[in-house]
Amino acid sequence: MKNIIILFLCILGCTPKQATEETIYQREKWTADEANAWQEQVGWLAGCNFIPSTAINQLEMWQESTFDPETIDRELKWASEIGFNSIRVYLHDLLWIQDQEGFLQRMDTFLGLAENHGIGVLFVLLDGVWNPNPKTGIQPEPKPFTHNSGWVQSPGKTILGDTTLWEPLQDYFRGVIAISEMMIEYTVGMYLMNQTINSGILI
Repeated sequence: MKNIIILFLCILGCTPKQATEETIYQREKWTADEANAWQEQVGWLAGCNFIPSTAINQLEMWQESTFDPETIDRELKWASEIGFNSIRVYLHDLLWIQDQEGFLQRMDTFLGLAENHGIGVLFVLLDGVWNPNPKTGIQPEPKPFTHNSGWVQSPGKTILGDTTLWEPLQDYFRGVIAISEMMIEYTVGMYLMNQTINSGILI
């Protein structure tokens, strides 16, 4: 599953012309033969959303103080053993603001663990559901019997509601996408935002 990178990109706040001029990576649409060759190489994709059992949300999963590679490795092994070869994993813009270098290093560690278990990763850069006021640091304790009780939106309603605050998001997109050059040995996919309609915006 090596040497495959699939990037589904959109630069938030750019016009189509700007997005074309500023896109970091650009290539022609795959031919049918290229698509079929890729499908033959990776096989049928079966997977799930993934977050380790020790994290309540994206921030707790990725922050240095709570990043838990031992649990991640064990639970990715379980995923592989039941037949999963693909997982969807959420990132967060505040992680980029908080600790860019450390965040990217932890992403690389995570991808190495996934690769060891034959699992490809689809990263989600933003998310439009649940708590609209995310904060770094210690995250809340789970609320019993409440689905996604500690999940947080990325970037949150303050930034989404003010287009003058969108520029740092573009830095986040470019930074995470650029690191894919260092992750060429892994199967990596990306898409911009989960459930935009819940945030009151359309991209």
